[in-house]
Amino acid sequence: MFACEHCCTKMNKMIHTRDLIKRYKTDNYSTDALININIDINKEEFVAVAGPAGSGKTTLFNILGLMVKPDSGEVWFLDKKTSNLWDKELTNLRKGKISYIFRHFNLIDELTVYQNIELPLIYLKYKKKERKEALSQILKKLKIEHKKEMFPNQLTGLQQQITCIARAVVTKPSLILADDPAGNLNSEGGREILELLTDVNEDGHTVVLFTSSAAEAEKARRVIQLFDGHVVTDAKKDNFII
Repeated sequence: MFACEHCCTKMNKMIHTRDLIKRYKTDNYSTDALININIDINKEEFVAVAGPAGSGKTTLFNILGLMVKPDSGEVWFLDKKTSNLWDKELTNLRKGKISYIFRHFNLIDELTVYQNIELPLIYLKYKKKERKEALSQILKKLKIEHKKEMFPNQLTGLQQQITCIARAVVTKPSLILADDPAGNLNSEGGREILELLTDVNEDGHTVVLFTSSAAEAEKARRVIQLFDGHVVTDAKKDNFII
């Protein structure tokens, strides 16, 4: 009896992709954003997807986050094949399992720090006592207890991004995707955010960092380098050039 090929290749995989292609078309031309992308990301890895503007990072972020489907090829998330799933099924698959951190923070201006972090717990129908306990833990862990009643416009950029990280990890997701999370911060703030993501990974979360910065990519244990929609290297962090 032969072992199932996909069972073998996906063992311990958070993400498993094969031959991903994504094109953007207009009336006049077609652009290949991703071309035959084959990557595997293990559970509890910290991986950087690095490359210049136009390399396909944002498209890959959206596909790995199950927000966009490729034109062809396949994505498995936690051993679940996703190509044949309806939008509602994709939503249910990523619900509570995938969290996102963005460059522009995406906090809700009308909500306090506490309420912004609480929002995904409400969405996942946590009970009030469970929400209170989870929020107390994460506010203390990230040292923003004293900011919990403030609104986003009262925070520095660094404090806003720390709030975003708290919101991302409070549900204890399997996968965290971070899209240029230090892009709107100075170098010192950026270093602090990358250190926090390292801590998050060490707590057992799989982290995929999307960045055009070689210095940021060096914080990851492994770097997948994109260029013009292709994976050009997938190696240790000291073996790539952007």
